[in-house]
Amino acid sequence: MIVCIAEKPSVARDIAEVLGAKTRKDGYIEGNGYQVTWTFGHLCGLLEPHEYAPEWKAWALSQLPMIPQRFGIKVMNDSGIQKQFKVIETLMANADEVVNCGDAGQEGELIQRWVMQKALCKCPVKRLWISSLTEEAIREGFNKLKDQSDYQSLYEAGLSRAMGDWLLGMNATRLYTLKYGKNRQVLSIGRVQTPTLALIVNRQLEIENFKPESYWELKTVYRDTVFSASKGRFSSVEEGTNFLDTVRTADFFVTDISTKKGTESAPRLFDLTSLQVECNKKFGYSADETLKIIQSLYEKKVTTYPRVDTTYLSDDIYPKIPDILKGIKDYELLTKPLLGTKIPKTKKVFDNSKVTDHHAIIPTGVHPTALSDPEKKVFDLVARRFIANFYPECKISTTTILGEVEKVEFKVTGKQILEQGWRVVFAKVQEEEKDNEEEEEWTLPLFVKGENGPHEPTLAEKWTSPPKPYTEATLLRAMETAGKLVDDDELRDALKENGIGRPSTRAAIIETLFKRDYVRREKKNLIATNTGVELIQIIQEDLLKSAELTGRWEKKLRQVEKGEYQAKDFLDELKTMVTEIVFNVKSDNRRPGEQALNISPEVKSSIEGSLCPLCGKGILLKGNTAYGCSEWKNGCTFRKPF
Repeated sequence: MIVCIAEKPSVARDIAEVLGAKTRKDGYIEGNGYQVTWTFGHLCGLLEPHEYAPEWKAWALSQLPMIPQRFGIKVMNDSGIQKQFKVIETLMANADEVVNCGDAGQEGELIQRWVMQKALCKCPVKRLWISSLTEEAIREGFNKLKDQSDYQSLYEAGLSRAMGDWLLGMNATRLYTLKYGKNRQVLSIGRVQTPTLALIVNRQLEIENFKPESYWELKTVYRDTVFSASKGRFSSVEEGTNFLDTVRTADFFVTDISTKKGTESAPRLFDLTSLQVECNKKFGYSADETLKIIQSLYEKKVTTYPRVDTTYLSDDIYPKIPDILKGIKDYELLTKPLLGTKIPKTKKVFDNSKVTDHHAIIPTGVHPTALSDPEKKVFDLVARRFIANFYPECKISTTTILGEVEKVEFKVTGKQILEQGWRVVFAKVQEEEKDNEEEEEWTLPLFVKGENGPHEPTLAEKWTSPPKPYTEATLLRAMETAGKLVDDDELRDALKENGIGRPSTRAAIIETLFKRDYVRREKKNLIATNTGVELIQIIQEDLLKSAELTGRWEKKLRQVEKGEYQAKDFLDELKTMVTEIVFNVKSDNRRPGEQALNISPEVKSSIEGSLCPLCGKGILLKGNTAYGCSEWKNGCTFRKPF
C-alpha cells in the first residue's frame, strides 16, 4: 500500500480523486492501492524549554542561555491533532511506500518530515512537487516523483530556521522580560520580528525628530508651459530673489529641443511580495489578507503556487502558455490577439536561472467560478499582469526643452505615449477618458529652437518634508531588501538574497507585531506604539534589531537550502551570538528606558574565568578585544578565536 500524506484535507481530496481513491475512512481516503491522509497546520513542533530540562520551566536569568544539547520534537497537545497523528502513525506502520505531498516549500517540507519522523516511518519516501493543484499538474507530478533525499537541503534549511528561531526567541524574550519588563510585561523578541519592528520605529523617530528647512524654487511660465530653473533649489531667499530680478525683465529664449524615443516593458509577473504590495496599494488589503486570498485561489486551482520569491517562468511553461490564455475566457478580448500569432518568448519572462523550486504566480488556465469579490480582484491582477507580459512593449517619446533668460537656464520634460502596447491590458472603459487626459498633460506644445517671448517668473518658498511612515506595502519592500529602499526591479532582485524573513512568513511577522501591541494601523500607515518604541530603545544589541545583519543570516539559510552552507555552522554561529547577548544584557546596569552603559572592568573580570555556557567544558578567557572559550580548538564556537 502507498500512503500519501497531504498538507490539508482539501488537498488530500484533490489528490485522492486523481489517484482513484474513493473510499472515505476516518482520517484518510482509500482505493486503487493508495491511502491518502493529511496533516492540518503544525502537527509537530519543537519541545518547550522545560521538556529539555525541568529547571528551565521557571523564568530565571541564572538559567540563561538555554541551549539544548539536542533538539527534540513532539506532537502538539490537541485532541484533534493527536487523533489524526494516530491515524498517520498506523498507516505508515503498514505502508510499502510513503509519498510526501506536503506544501512544496521549506515550511511544508519541515512540517511533513517532522510528522514522518515522529511516526517512525521506516519505508521508502518519495516527494510530490507541484506548482498547481489542477488534475493535469497532479498527474504530471506523480509521474515525476523524486526521492526524498533530493530535498534534504531544503529540510535542513527549514530545520535550521526553526531551531534558530527557538534559540533566539526563547532566550532573548526571557532575557529582556526578566531584565527590563515592567510589571512582568513580556517583551517578545524574534529573529525577524524585532528587526522588522526596528524598521518601523526608526522611521517613526526620523519623522518625529525631523526639522523642516526652507528652500526656494524659481520657475517661469512660457507659452502656458512651466519651466524650472536648472540650478534647482536656492538655500536663501536673497539668492533666489537675485535670480528672479535677473530674469524678470528679459525675454525667454528656447535654446535646445531634444526628443528621445524609447520603450517601457510590462510590469513583472507577480511573486508573493509584489502581489501583497500591489493589493495593499490598490485595495488596502493587509499582507495576511492577500496571502489568504491567493492561497484560496491556489486551492481552487485557478492560480499557481503562491509562496514564491521569483517573478520569472521556467522554459518548460512556454508550451503551456496558449492553453492557459484560452482557459481564462473572461479575458477573451485581450487574449484573442495573442492567440492569433506566435507567443513571444523573452528573457524578461522566461529564465531558468531565476527559477528554483517554483515559478512566478500565474493563472493555471482553469476558468474561475464562484469567487468572492476579493478573490475576483486578486485574480484579475494576476491574470492581467500575465497577459500583459506577452503584449508588445509600450513605445514612448520623451522631449526635453531647454530655455534661457539672461544666462539663467530653465528646463521642462514631457512624455508622450506613441503606442500603448501592453498598457491596453490595464485600460478600463470607464477610465479611458481620464487616461487620455493624463496623456495630454504629458505632451508638450510644439516649440522651435531660437524662438523667444515674454514669460512669467515666480519664486516660491518650499519646505523639506519628513520621510513617510511605512505602509504594509513599503514595509514588505523594506523587508525584502533588508531596509534598503529600491525602486529598480533588477537591483531589488540582487538584494532579495539578504531580505529578512521569507515571502511566506512576512505577513505573519507583521500580524505578530499587531498582536503584541507593538504596532497599530492609522489608515494605511503603520505606527509603532509606545511599547514598541520602548522595546527597540531598550535593545542595544545590533544583532537583534539590525535588518542588515538579519538579512545576512537569511542569506546563509538560503545557502543551506542550496547545499552551499552547512546547517551546523549556521546553528553554531547563532548559539555563539545568543550566548554573547545573554552576557551583555546580564552585565547591563541600566533601568528600563535608560541608555546602555559601558561595561565596567569589574563586571568584565567577573565574567572572565567562568564556565563556558556553550560547551560546558572550557572556561572563558579575555583576549585583546573579546571573550573566548579555552576549548574552541576542540570544537567550541564561543568567540573563536580571540
